Amino acid sequence: MIRTHRTGSAESPSSPDGSRRDLYAVTAAALLVVAAAVIGGYIERTHHTLHVGRPPLYANWLPHVGPGTPAALAVAAAVVAYGPAVAARLPWRRLLAVSWATATAWILSLALIDGWHRGIARRLTTKYEYLQVIDRFHDIPATLRDYTNHILIHSPDHWPAHTAGHPPAAPLTFVLLDRIGLGGGGWAGLWCIVTGATAGVAVLVTVRALVGEEWARRAAPFLVLAPAAVWMGASADAYFAAVAAWAVALLALAVTGRSLLWAAGSGLLFGLTCYLSYGLTLFAVIGAAVLLLGRRRVRQHPVRLALPLLAGLAVVPALFTLAGFNWWEAYRLLTTRYYEGAGGVRPYWYWVWANLACTVLIAGPATVSGLRRASAQVLSGPRLTLPRSRLALILLAALLALLLADLSGMSKAETERIWLPFTMWLLAAGAFLPRPRAWLAAQGLLALTVNHLLLTGW
Repeated sequence: MIRTHRTGSAESPSSPDGSRRDLYAVTAAALLVVAAAVIGGYIERTHHTLHVGRPPLYANWLPHVGPGTPAALAVAAAVVAYGPAVAARLPWRRLLAVSWATATAWILSLALIDGWHRGIARRLTTKYEYLQVIDRFHDIPATLRDYTNHILIHSPDHWPAHTAGHPPAAPLTFVLLDRIGLGGGGWAGLWCIVTGATAGVAVLVTVRALVGEEWARRAAPFLVLAPAAVWMGASADAYFAAVAAWAVALLALAVTGRSLLWAAGSGLLFGLTCYLSYGLTLFAVIGAAVLLLGRRRVRQHPVRLALPLLAGLAVVPALFTLAGFNWWEAYRLLTTRYYEGAGGVRPYWYWVWANLACTVLIAGPATVSGLRRASAQVLSGPRLTLPRSRLALILLAALLALLLADLSGMSKAETERIWLPFTMWLLAAGAFLPRPRAWLAAQGLLALTVNHLLLTGW
């Protein structure tokens, strides 16, 4: 079992008061979910304006088991029983590899509860998804030049919802997979699962660089056994989460004394992130927290850090702009398209808080409790020399980015999928918790319950 240290703590991790406050926080979060379900159910039955099958989730009630059930139970049991001890003892690089492999197994087994076809192969081939447009990219430069002409619903041959709602790097990823012989929903789904599972590894790399290895090891089991995994197999947003997470991880390496060339890689990936999803520009908030925590290195080498970062950042936007795609014009048209469709019908007053209920379900009770402890650490007077305060800053930066996305009104519903990139960072809050096995059991039970009772839409 990993020890919990009192140094710099706003409250003792094992204190009765801390445990009671954890319980209060989790109870409040559970009530939020219940309220979203009850009120949302009433709205959908009477007004039909939510456009989700099981508010607040985009899902339908369908109790079931499947071929992935035994594997999912086995993975959950193994992580609960051995995860904290293994995370404490494995050599660092082996821990990263084991974390990725176990996260992949967890995501894949949960997806296979719905079966191979329904859980993986068909996910990215529905009428809303990216694989619907593969044939329209036979001439990639011409398609990019013409991309914005098909965003609005009333435009000729308008794009499906997800293609219209994202910059072209998102569908282009699957076009390129198809070009190298990995076409079809099965390969696309596996790509999202395998790459998406690396997002947690990137978070671990970041926490180790900026906070300390002990805290990264404490967070590892929570990043593996995540309720968010229900929606990571198979969703393109899992792939987006990985790209964004590695952009932050490379920046963390650059500002903590590693080669400044990591900054160029960070800039390159952040540029790609912005061309995968418009909303992920909010990852700049998390990037700002990284720069604040690495401020000593930034002050010592401001130009040497900024030049490779900005040079890397310019690459993807320059390539797409030269190809004829206008990011700002596309985003303006997307805003119009959003309100032409379900976004114009779904009530903001409900989703602005019901989205947070979705976040509770993908982050889990352990994350709720960990964020409570992180907030208490900050409110007690943060000292950025203390590991607890440094981790709290990263967590609250991710939470701030998520709240900004919420308030924008451009994420009404389906945030269990859309907010996966932000949620991956919140999961590291599990590092604050005593008795990790009990909390891990709660995380695994939530994921298994949701996946077996509901047929999720993504």
